[in-house]
Amino acid sequence: MLTEKGPLLPQEKLLIVYFIAVLLFLTIFAIVFVIAFQRRKNKFLKERYMAEQRYQSELSASQIEIQEQTLKNIAWELHDNVGQLLSVANIQLNVLMNSIPESFYVQINETKGILQETVQEIRSLSKVLNNDVVLKNGLIGSLQVELDRFKRLGYLDPSLSITGDIIPINSPSEIIIFRILQEFLSNVVKHARASKLFVHLDYKENSLDISVIDDGVGFDASIKTDGSGMETMSSRAALLNADFSIVSETGKGTQLFLSYPYKNTQ
Repeated sequence: MLTEKGPLLPQEKLLIVYFIAVLLFLTIFAIVFVIAFQRRKNKFLKERYMAEQRYQSELSASQIEIQEQTLKNIAWELHDNVGQLLSVANIQLNVLMNSIPESFYVQINETKGILQETVQEIRSLSKVLNNDVVLKNGLIGSLQVELDRFKRLGYLDPSLSITGDIIPINSPSEIIIFRILQEFLSNVVKHARASKLFVHLDYKENSLDISVIDDGVGFDASIKTDGSGMETMSSRAALLNADFSIVSETGKGTQLFLSYPYKNTQ
């Protein structure tokens, strides 16, 4: 027959206390272990993410450096070799005029004019391809050269407006900003079928805000294309820690926005 137990013995009370203490210790240990493990995991993930970011940044910087050197080599070739060959051809036309009937003078002079214009355009193009010249002319000067070239060739009617007090930007950043704008302008000429282009540089207290707007055919920005132009512009902007976006809609033109924070790169 079962009977109720009497009061707990001191040994039993002590055993229960020990059991609770051990259980509490194990619980605290488990909690501390989980927290420490989670912190270590988060630290590892953060370090891996930062390493990937550094790798991507270094990779983008290396690619841009290679691109800049390639553009510089092309600029040299255009200016020193192609330009010189065209100049020689122009001299040969001058010599030829002394030994042909005057009835051919009109055609020869027209050809000479075309050659001279070609030499001028090659020299203008070499200026915006060579980063040394871009550094010398600065962002605004180089941008104006590019816009003048498009206007002279009859591609479109561009305009440049500047607001705010101009704040000097470090040279590497100027080149990257100019290359972003140059890529966009090239795409406008090739694809937009635009007649007008508006470029606005707004020098604010903490950032340079740039907007470029064309009145072309636009495109569906939600559809990804195989072209690398957008990716190149975006990766260049990322190197500057700049906000970058392109907004477009079919039939309503395209807009580029770039906000360059002075503090991040100076």
